[in-house]
Amino acid sequence: MCRLLGVVAVRPAPLTELLAADLPQFLALACEHKDGWGVAYRDEEGLIQSYKDTASAENNDVLMKKLGDTVTDMAVLHLRMASPGSPIELGNTHPFGDVRAAFAHNGQIEPATCLDDLIGPDLLEHAEGETDSERFFLAVRHRLDQGETPVAALSATSRDIHQRARSVISLNSMLLTPEALYAYTEHDPDSEVIGRRGPGFFGLKYRQSPEITVVASQGWPQPTSTWATIPEQGVLKVPSGPGPAVVHES
Repeated sequence: MCRLLGVVAVRPAPLTELLAADLPQFLALACEHKDGWGVAYRDEEGLIQSYKDTASAENNDVLMKKLGDTVTDMAVLHLRMASPGSPIELGNTHPFGDVRAAFAHNGQIEPATCLDDLIGPDLLEHAEGETDSERFFLAVRHRLDQGETPVAALSATSRDIHQRARSVISLNSMLLTPEALYAYTEHDPDSEVIGRRGPGFFGLKYRQSPEITVVASQGWPQPTSTWATIPEQGVLKVPSGPGPAVVHES
């Protein structure tokens, strides 16, 4: 299972500055979530860019330099823990996407191909790898291309997955577009995998101030005095600029 970290700020700054309060604790999770890392961000022209690697993020000087060099106001970071049997390859490393949108997922869907007939051959032809996570994104991408909003696309795709999948452990995910960061949270509390972690480990939380909003998986202290929990099957929308984060509940 993976870890997610997203940020939206009023003003651009290096990611090492925007995430100074959380980055060390987040990257410390790479001792376990060690199967690669990735970053998606909005560039100065308003396009989504990304970079990723199959190396561990733990004590990774290359990653730290790139985070320091990345000046942005919106970004998503991902630490990968590969699902059993999933190769550690760049094509399977999050985030997935292009200049229009990037997507990162924490969870497991079986079978990975359960959405293929909804995605369509045109999008599948350009898939980077073989993961269930990328197919989750491609199904969302298909709905976006049909004119649905990101909130609607994430919610509808989650319903599609439940109708078609044999097993759904978690659908926690972050979608970054030039307009906003979206975070969707849902997991199966009866899953054996989740049960081993204990309650709360698969929640998504967010902390907001007038200057910055941070959204994150759990794994380090996130006190309720400063962090709020996204409700199950809810989509948190954090628009670019000074607008407040808004939760859309299904």
